[in-house]
Amino acid sequence: MELIQKELLYAALGTGATCLATVLGAAMVFFFRHAMSHILQKAFLGFAAGVMIAASVWSLLIPAMEMAEAQGRGVLLPVGGGFVLGGAFLMLLDNLLPHLHIGSDEAEGLPAHWKRTTMIVLAVTLHNIPEGMAVGLSFSVAAQDPAPGALAGAVALAIGMGLQNFPEGAAVSLPMKSQGVPAGKAFLCGAASGVVEPVFGLITVLVAGSVGGMMPWVLSFAAGAMIYVVVEELIPEAQLGEHSHAGTLSVMGGFLVMMLLDVLLGT
Repeated sequence: MELIQKELLYAALGTGATCLATVLGAAMVFFFRHAMSHILQKAFLGFAAGVMIAASVWSLLIPAMEMAEAQGRGVLLPVGGGFVLGGAFLMLLDNLLPHLHIGSDEAEGLPAHWKRTTMIVLAVTLHNIPEGMAVGLSFSVAAQDPAPGALAGAVALAIGMGLQNFPEGAAVSLPMKSQGVPAGKAFLCGAASGVVEPVFGLITVLVAGSVGGMMPWVLSFAAGAMIYVVVEELIPEAQLGEHSHAGTLSVMGGFLVMMLLDVLLGT
C-alpha cells in the first residue's frame, strides 16, 4: 500500500509539473496581443512531435522491453500488443470525441453543436492524454526503482514534455484572443487543456499497479497512443503550407533535445 501511494505521489508531482507548463504557456495571452505566426506554430508542433517520438522510444518502449525480459516473459506480445492497443485507443477517441484543430474550420469526431472554443480545447486535450500517461508511468517506475537513474530519467521526460507544453498552452490561448475571446477566458481554455495530464497520469498508474505484470503493457500502450498523435495530427499540421522546412527541422530538434535529456539525465 505504501508503494502505490509513493507511485501516485511521484506521478502527481511529475504530471503536475507538465500541467503547470501548459498553464504558464496559456498565460502568455496576458502579455502578447497577437496570435503566433504560422511558421512559429509549425515549429512548435514539429518540436512537440520530435519530443514525443523520442520519449516513446527511450522512456516507454525500451523500459517496457526491459521489464518484460526481467519478468521472464516474451517481449513481442506485451510490447507489440500494448503499442497497437494504445494507437487503437487514440483512434477511437479521435473518431468519437468532437474536436476542432486550431486554424481549421471543419470539426472532427461525432457531430456536436458545441462552441468552437470548447472543441479547440478538446483537440489539444487529445494530445495531452498520452503525455500524461507517459509522465505518470515514468514517475511510477522511478518510485519502484531505488537507482538514481530511474528518477533522473523520469525528470528528463517531464522536462521534455514541459518544454513542448509551454508553447502548446500559448497556441490555444493566443489564437482565441485574436478571434475576440476575452483574455481571461482564453487563458482558462488553454490551462484547462493541460489538466487532463495529471488525471490520466494517475488513472494509468492505478491501472498498472492493480494488476501484476501489467507495466510493460501499459508503457507500450502509452507509446502507441503518443505515436498515433504524432503521425495523425502533429506532423501533418507542422507540414501545412508551401514552406515545410520549419516543421521538419523542429521535429528533428525536438527529437534531439528529448534524446539528449534522456541519455544525459537517465544514465
